[in-house]
Formats: sequence, C-alpha cells, structure tokens
Amino acid sequence: MAKEKAPSGLGVKKSEDISTWYTEVIQKAGLADYTDVSGCIVFRPYAYAMWEKIVAEVDKRIKKMGVKNAYFPLLIPEKLLKKEQAHVKGFSPEVAWVTHAGDSKLDERLAIRPTSETIMYESYKNWIRSWRDLPLKINQWNNVVRWEFKHPVPFLRTREFLWNEGHTVFATKEEAEKECFEILDMYDEVLKDYFALYGVKGKKTEHEKFAGAEYTLSIELFLPNGRAIQGPDAHHDGQNFAKAFGIKFLDQNQKEQFAYQNTWAITTRMIGVMIMVHGDDRGLVLPPKLAPLQIVIVPIFFDDKDKIIKKAKDIKDMLSDYSVELDDRDEYTAGWKFNEYEVKGVPLRIEIGPKDIAKDQVVLVRRDTLKKEFVPLKDLGKRVKETLEDIQTHLYKQSKKMLEENIVEVKDMAEFVKAIENKKLVKALFCGEASCEDVIKDKTGGATSRNIPFGQKLVTGKCVCCGKQAKNSVYFGKGY
Repeated sequence: MAKEKAPSGLGVKKSEDISTWYTEVIQKAGLADYTDVSGCIVFRPYAYAMWEKIVAEVDKRIKKMGVKNAYFPLLIPEKLLKKEQAHVKGFSPEVAWVTHAGDSKLDERLAIRPTSETIMYESYKNWIRSWRDLPLKINQWNNVVRWEFKHPVPFLRTREFLWNEGHTVFATKEEAEKECFEILDMYDEVLKDYFALYGVKGKKTEHEKFAGAEYTLSIELFLPNGRAIQGPDAHHDGQNFAKAFGIKFLDQNQKEQFAYQNTWAITTRMIGVMIMVHGDDRGLVLPPKLAPLQIVIVPIFFDDKDKIIKKAKDIKDMLSDYSVELDDRDEYTAGWKFNEYEVKGVPLRIEIGPKDIAKDQVVLVRRDTLKKEFVPLKDLGKRVKETLEDIQTHLYKQSKKMLEENIVEVKDMAEFVKAIENKKLVKALFCGEASCEDVIKDKTGGATSRNIPFGQKLVTGKCVCCGKQAKNSVYFGKGY
C-alpha cells in the first residue's frame, strides 16, 4: 500500500489567531462536529470519553456526600416556569419552546429545560413533609438548552450542553451554606486534578448572581485570548424557591418551616477551557488524568518488524494500568503518526526501533514539553508513572501562572480601561452597586464582574468607578 503524506497539522499559530486555531484543533483532533442547528454540536467519542471521566469523578464525590441521582422530564409546562418570577426573568431570553405536537397546537407551551428547578421542585413539595425527610440531596446528569446568544463556540458556548445539576434541600440555612462551599471545593479539586486548570474561587456580585439565588459562588478562569470564563458554580437559593413552590416541613417542635435550598453544576464548557488553556501550535495538550489515551507506542520498523512488534506488545502489557494504544499500522510513516498523536494531545509517546531493542531501551516523548529521553526498559514502568504525574503538575502550574501573570490591580477608571484593552483580568476596589457595574461595562466595552475572591481582609479605599466607600476587591474581565 502506498504511504500517505504526513498530515499538514494546524494552519495557524495559537498566538496569531486563537479563534481559528481553536476551530482547527477541535476538528483535527476529532473532538466535535458541527450540525445544521447552530450551537448544537456532536460530541465525538474522543471528547465524550473525557466527559465520561468527569461524570465518574464528580459522581463518586457527590455520592460520598449523600447525593443520589434521579431524572426529571426535559419538557417543563409554562405555568411551572412562571412560579418563581426572578428565575423566569433571568432565563426568559434563553428558553426554547415546544408549541405544537404534529399539526396540533398545544394548550400550554412547554419549555425545553434551560435548568430544572421548576420541574423538580413541583415534586419536592410533595416529597417533603417533615424534618425527617431532610436533607434531600438529588442530582441529575442531563442536557439543557439555552438559546440567548448569537455566536456559539464549540464546548465554550453552545445552545445545548451537558452538565450535572444538583438540587439539595435542608432544614437550616447553616446546613445549606456549608454544603455550598463544600461543593465548590469539590469542583475545584476536579478542575485541578483532572483538567489541570487553576481558577479563582469567590462570590458573585448581586448583579451577576444566578437568577433566583440568594448568592452564587463560582470558580472563574482565564483564557489565553484575554477573556474570563465562569467555571463550576454553586448557588445558595435560601428560601426563594421553597416559598414559590410551597416546599415546607414540620420541624421538631411541630412548627411549619420553609426549607433552604442549593443548586450546583459543572458543564462540558470545561473541555473547551482545557483545550484553549493547554493547547499549543501542534494541537491539543491533554492532562494525563483526563486523556482518553494516555500513552501511544509507535514501533519504528524496517526489515525486523515482527521482533519490534513483539517487544512493543510486551511494553503495552507492562503498562496495562494505563490507557495505552499500540499503533502498528504499516500504511503510515512514523512521522505521520507522531504528528497525529501530537494533534490529539496524547500525553506520552513511546518510540521503539531496532537500535532501541539492541540497547534494551525506548525513547519517551512527553507531549507538554516535547522533551525526549532514552529510558532503559527495566526502568520504564517507574519512569512512565513519574512523567505522567509531572505532566499533570506542570500543566496545572502553567495554568496558575498564566492567570496570575495576567491580573492587573487598578486604582482608577483610566487604568481599568487600559488593562481591559490589554486583555487583562482586572482587580479593583468596588462598591457593589449594580449601577456602577453598568457604567464599568459601558466604559470598558463589555467588562463585567467575575467574582469577589474569598479570604479578603477588611477593605479600605474607594470604589474604582464612583469613588464611594468600597466594600470588596473584585475581579473584572470580558467574558466569553
């Protein structure tokens, strides 16, 4: 069979045109495909395998916290969606509606879920009667549809996406708030240990909190294009939904009380963030714990193919604790294969040829730095373990460094505007007023508050916008 030419790789550098680079990467790495419905993508097996890992890890953690999985309908009657007015107002531009069944118009419009509070809480009010029924901790893994935006970007901003949505109910505010922070810490652990992503934990301003919540906790991340993007979040809803839906219980003194509730989620958006943060001019760079394929073995053979393939198979067996592929296709050159697996971001490549067999060694190539080293076969198991761990740590450190190096503290609006123009994440003293957030957004061409980072001491100083006494130091940036 004739040899194929090496794939051309990416046609643009990440630093020169990150949008085109991103589009090329997701297609050439086999992550996603477009469809005829704008904003609705195909998750190809390579990307979906990453999501399966996140589902497994988050699911394992929340079950240890006493959360159980369930499933609620995709379609929500309009009367339910209207029960919590602040919630409906926040989501009304995003809702897609079903109005007909065949040729017949429905008596009532049905919303395709943008989120499931309203459909779930109609059941919760029937399930909860006594303090003994609490806490109620339910999660569902599903898809949602939100239609408000004009420019979809695969993974990062899609009209249909996958997520978990946890909906928990407690007898007391203290219990609910405690869980909110624990959930955010759990998501932060997953971001670090699997995505190798560093984010800033904090509380959203009143202006940017989730519709219907008392407050929202979030993890905010920063992208190489200078945009901020929200990661996983946890919302303390107080008694807002409980009062709207009649979720009440008799306490231990036989007095009727409204329950306290939380909602929380992580979405497939994190796959897009990971691609953009870690990728380079050769394609994807995947953290080993998230990578569907952790190691590829590429045999380099001439006349002694059988001997080299046998040794490569022995190596694959030796590394059976990992996800390993042996690529012994002879219709492609070794160089073609190297390029293919670099585009796909496979963390480790093992090369073995006749000279390596003679020396009882292999060549180990790590994807993040492209560094090569010769490793004796007797040390391979240990070296693979060390290198994969080091790649995971290195990528996380790079992510943290990128975010921290792009933070600019400003003292006035002139510095604020300049920092946003320079595609930075701004840290500024802020009064907390929604009117000031609107002014900032207008003056900076779209910058919004990201969150109020945790761990702040008493703030002294004036708001960067209005000059009144500041309440907090707040991160601002242009969102994705």
